[in-house]
Amino acid sequence: MKDITDLFGRAFMSVIFFFEAYDKIFFMTATRHSMSEIGITWNQNWLIYGTGFCLILGATLLLIGYRVGFGVFLILLYWVPLTIMLNQFWDYPYAHELRRGVALHFMKNIAIVGGLLVLYANGSGRYSIKRLLATTYVR
Repeated sequence: MKDITDLFGRAFMSVIFFFEAYDKIFFMTATRHSMSEIGITWNQNWLIYGTGFCLILGATLLLIGYRVGFGVFLILLYWVPLTIMLNQFWDYPYAHELRRGVALHFMKNIAIVGGLLVLYANGSGRYSIKRLLATTYVR
């Protein structure tokens, strides 16, 4: 049962990153506008395509269970700075409702980071491409 849970956990975890990449690339105008609002004006197209590549490759590696550590690294390369830049709940000392919402998003993203770190520590599990390649005998 643990192996099935690992497989479904990897699949469910990768969905959010595939969707994030889709959202960044296909709604590029809105993404550029959001980036400008928080002060990121340097080479926005390159940053959007770079994050899309990191997210798609990282999510694919998570999903198939091959080089999970590298996939986690690629995703965290984007996810941690995004969490810190967009969810600064400590900047809202007087707007309590807004602060609660931003803090909730921050904690959700931190929980995703924790899940990725657990995946990094435990590996891909039995049902993965890595395991399939390791146990296949080729002459």
